[in-house]
Amino acid sequence: MTEQQPQAVEPGPETTPAGGLATAEAPVPPAPEQAPAPEPAAPAKDRRVLRAVLRWTAAVVVFAAVGAGTAYGITGMERTEVPGLATESDGRWDYPTLTRPPLPSGSPRPFAEENGAEAHYADPRALLLPAPAGAVEDRALRGEDGWLPTEEFLKEFADDDERADLRQMLKDDGLRHIAARGWTTEDGTSTRIYLLRFDTSVIVDDLAARMAPFGAPGYQLRGTETSVADEGFANLPWPGDFPRWAYTESKPYGAEQVRQAYLGAGDVLAVIVQSRKGTAASVPFRQTVTLQGQLLG
Repeated sequence: MTEQQPQAVEPGPETTPAGGLATAEAPVPPAPEQAPAPEPAAPAKDRRVLRAVLRWTAAVVVFAAVGAGTAYGITGMERTEVPGLATESDGRWDYPTLTRPPLPSGSPRPFAEENGAEAHYADPRALLLPAPAGAVEDRALRGEDGWLPTEEFLKEFADDDERADLRQMLKDDGLRHIAARGWTTEDGTSTRIYLLRFDTSVIVDDLAARMAPFGAPGYQLRGTETSVADEGFANLPWPGDFPRWAYTESKPYGAEQVRQAYLGAGDVLAVIVQSRKGTAASVPFRQTVTLQGQLLG
């Protein structure tokens, strides 16, 4: 419903209706010489001013109504829906809200002062980062009962001799379980996360030193040529109380680029791999590694 706009009315000389009575008595026609002169009409300039005032008043009412409606519409819109205010995504994925799994009664967190062994008392399968929104999960990585066979993990590595060396090393170090999860996002990025659990943090520290030495990874992943330290990742804030190492495949690389990270989290060694045809973006990789670190901390 629109409001009726006020209509400008020009003032004119006062008139008496035809046949009307000036008083209750019979009318007495005035003497011709005493007939009152009509009041002078408002000057043309005053009439123009009055019309202008009325027009602007009407305009203010209209614009106020339109402005209020526009403000209501904008406040009800998302920022990205407002022209000129749209904010492009920085590449981060939409992960669900993270919740650490409950601990057995009386058990400390892995890096609590009273937990000298830095042991994880929560089930490693519950410590895996969930897939982001829109991703398709790789069910093959779930393994049997959520535990992945060692041979499936070793398929991440390219060289037969290195796989044999890792196989023996994991056996000697007393590997207990491997919990794994993987997915592929809409842009074609493949993510694989492996949590290798051992008896003590000392074993993990020694294994991490061999698998993730300074400057470059100790073992070549399949699909990679040359990988170097991800310097940008090293400068990011880190939520955990444990070390991490990240590498990226340097140019020239093949059909896809591979990024990898290793987290020495107490009695758990986390191995995180992301690959994508063309270029594997750094933002979702660093986001994924950081969030997995939060769950292990």
